[in-house]
Amino acid sequence: MSHLTDSQLAKLKAALEQHKQEIEQHFKDNGEENSLIGDSLKMSTGELSSVDNHPADSGTETFERSRDLGINIALNDELAEIDAALQRMEDGTYGVCIVSKQNIPYERLEAIPHTAYAVEYSPERSNSGERPVEEQVMTPPPAGAGQGRQEQSGRFDDAGAWDSVEDYGSASSPVTPPGQDTGEGDS
Repeated sequence: MSHLTDSQLAKLKAALEQHKQEIEQHFKDNGEENSLIGDSLKMSTGELSSVDNHPADSGTETFERSRDLGINIALNDELAEIDAALQRMEDGTYGVCIVSKQNIPYERLEAIPHTAYAVEYSPERSNSGERPVEEQVMTPPPAGAGQGRQEQSGRFDDAGAWDSVEDYGSASSPVTPPGQDTGEGDS
């Protein structure tokens, strides 16, 4: 911690405590970590039955619950990181990378006060430069894919769809299909 001045350390501690308070307020406002997330859908929505609801309503509720759970998990993780940073301040090890033991620059600490890593050793950067494993099994797109693909394939695109379909008529104006001429005297 020797590379941080007392005023820098005080500013960082205030930022950590402020952010911790905001996260704790989130949990307080939303009912202690959204305790109803683990309950049944019927309990969390307050509905007596889901029979009268449209299936999309249940899908929306499921999505909302999973989103809320994801937010809570991320905030819990961040709260644990903030607590760990405050503990490192107490121990006198705050501002030192836990992997390389190098000083973490003040600018990085100012941007992410709860970080315990120098940029080079950050877990989020561990896969930098590597391509996703999925790309090893992906097949290349067909020739001509991209701009102008539909023109080369002989198919029509949305812009030309009506022009091709109107030859067959519409509900308001019946049209004889191409190639089927009706002769006036064919009875």
